[in-house]
Amino acid sequence: MRTFGFPDFLFILEAAKWTLALSAIAFIGGAILGLLIALARTSDNRLARVLSTGFIQVFQGTPLLLQLFLIFFGAPVVGFDINPWIAAGIALVLNSAAFLGEIWRGCIEAIPRGQTEAAHALNLGYASRMRDVVLPQAFKIALPPTVGYVVQIIKGTSLAAIIGFTEITRAGQIINNATFQPLQVFTTVAALYFVICWPLSLVAGHMERKRARALAR
Repeated sequence: MRTFGFPDFLFILEAAKWTLALSAIAFIGGAILGLLIALARTSDNRLARVLSTGFIQVFQGTPLLLQLFLIFFGAPVVGFDINPWIAAGIALVLNSAAFLGEIWRGCIEAIPRGQTEAAHALNLGYASRMRDVVLPQAFKIALPPTVGYVVQIIKGTSLAAIIGFTEITRAGQIINNATFQPLQVFTTVAALYFVICWPLSLVAGHMERKRARALAR
């Protein structure tokens, strides 16, 4: 057993890059899949709406921790050898896609119906209507809640420690097992999460207030 010191802090700080990398993968993958889900939820195709709704209900209705367990421990059962990095990435992408898809679905439906009717009047197809009329306006609405949700993704990566992925929380567990000083160790872990998430929370709040002022004019 040793005392918690500066080298231990550097070890936890070094693990922050993996937290950020996993968060980036979860957001980028979740954004791509989430956009497809949002478009499916707002399409005229009934099968697409049913499948996308079912996806959202499954991943919003079950804990992220359980999804990590099912992917990490379930994949070997069906013959796939999977490491913690891949398992955490897949689980966070799928979970993020469900929430981002629902956020963006609401933003798309928030566009005044007259905009869609005008696009129909111009004889625009579904792809052109979405690309040129609906999505550019929905993007402005979606920006604040999307930035806010990124904070949840970053904090959600802490659950990957359960399956052995070495990010900030897992690094803290390793150091705590060597020093038996949980107050110092996990205060440092919490401080790092705060330093990463707080600026994003400020940006999301600023965007929300800016949009509210714009609508009030």
